[in-house]
Amino acid sequence: MVYSFGAFRFETESATLTRSDRLVPLERQPARALALLLARAGDVVTREELRAHVWGADTHVDFDRGLAYCIGQLRSTLGDSADSPRYIQTLPRRGYTFIAPVRVDGADASAAPGAADGPVRVGAWVSAAAIAGVAFIVGAAGALMIARDRPPAAPRRPIVAVSVFENETGDPAHDRAVASMSDTIVERLTAIGPSRVGVDGNAAILRRPRDARDWRAVARDTGAVYLVSGQLQTRADHLSLFMYLIRLDDGTHVWAQRIARPAGDRLDTLGGEAASQIEAALRQALPQIAP
Repeated sequence: MVYSFGAFRFETESATLTRSDRLVPLERQPARALALLLARAGDVVTREELRAHVWGADTHVDFDRGLAYCIGQLRSTLGDSADSPRYIQTLPRRGYTFIAPVRVDGADASAAPGAADGPVRVGAWVSAAAIAGVAFIVGAAGALMIARDRPPAAPRRPIVAVSVFENETGDPAHDRAVASMSDTIVERLTAIGPSRVGVDGNAAILRRPRDARDWRAVARDTGAVYLVSGQLQTRADHLSLFMYLIRLDDGTHVWAQRIARPAGDRLDTLGGEAASQIEAALRQALPQIAP
């Protein structure tokens, strides 16, 4: 299904949004929310309906924050405003309504532009398409022959994304130490050598909360092969830094480790210890940077 509204077109099958024929980046969860809002344009879509459609019943997330993030991303992408909406209207404590006129392309062929002007001329279009097809085949064959004569391209250096670590203890006294850990890790990994590994700790998506950060979006926005992430947690009578590597081609955890500290301990050296362990894990995961 293809929906058109304003200067935008949204294809539900591929979850792609374009504006004036230019692709507009949109993450998976905001795209799913947009699909439901467009399908129900003019109607109230409740918060629970969005929750079921975007996350499903079996996924446990901070729903309020996740939904606020989705709607915020859609408004930012569409150039919309909550105070003076053109597309998405908020109905407090109820849900949202897509208020702009929406056209479903191909829903009614008789209503298509030019349908009342007489039969559509198809022959010229078919001829042009046939010529274009032949040109494409010839061009592809030539490109293949050229590619065979070229030397193999040099392998690209791997990129590692480092997200901001999060303080999940509830104690704001740990905020500064935890926030600085990702910087320590970026510094440690960058020392391996920029020609051997790229390190991205600045992408906007890496600053988002864990439950609002989709690994597919991280892969798309950063081009990284691995994501480094971690959280400081309280376990029994001690602090525990849980850190892990996610392989971004399939979203699997390939390494995880905890570092424990007494509840009242200073965390000054924890970032350095975490960086050392993460570097060792990445050297095992990436043969290109192995010692």
